[in-house]
Amino acid sequence: MVIKTAEFVKSSGKWQECPEGTIPEYAFIGRSNVGKSSLINGMLNRKDLAKTSGTPGKTQLINHFIINESWYLTDLPGYGYAKVSKVMRRDFEKLINNYILNRNNLVNLFVLIDSRHTPQNIDLEFIQWCGESGVPFSIVFTKADKLKPNIVIKNVEDYKAELHKTWEDLPEIYVTSAEKKTGTDEILSFIQKTNEFLANNSVTFNE
Repeated sequence: MVIKTAEFVKSSGKWQECPEGTIPEYAFIGRSNVGKSSLINGMLNRKDLAKTSGTPGKTQLINHFIINESWYLTDLPGYGYAKVSKVMRRDFEKLINNYILNRNNLVNLFVLIDSRHTPQNIDLEFIQWCGESGVPFSIVFTKADKLKPNIVIKNVEDYKAELHKTWEDLPEIYVTSAEKKTGTDEILSFIQKTNEFLANNSVTFNE
């Protein structure tokens, strides 16, 4: 997929305030400091479309971008950031859960996981929730350039082994690096093929 245009649309504090949901939408989520904004910018070949920060938990709203004037990319708040208040964490969880469960045009949720770490319960629990809630999702391992390739492979395989304890079949898995653009073309190819399938089958979305 060639990215011709990528424009910020709006930030929303409630899922009901999101833009009109009449085109396909793909959302990105992960723990705070997982490298989500950097991956989005790298994937879209933009330096600062999604705002990056050295402070985890920076994204606190649902941020919509329209890509090629035909689909939405959504940057969701990170989950599990311990240094915010319990009230704020609950508000984030409510915002995220309501968006994911009620956004009718959400085609796929990309769940980002830091490839530098061994399996984390918070990630495994979120993935389990997606499965139990019937949410279509893919797993995206980030920051693959920060470790030796054999260690990245081991960490990814460890995650797969943990997931296979409760999952018979795993979703699409991507290993990425925002800095080296590794894996970004594969994600965009998936989105393009999905959009083409929706168009060919005359799938429409309603509010």
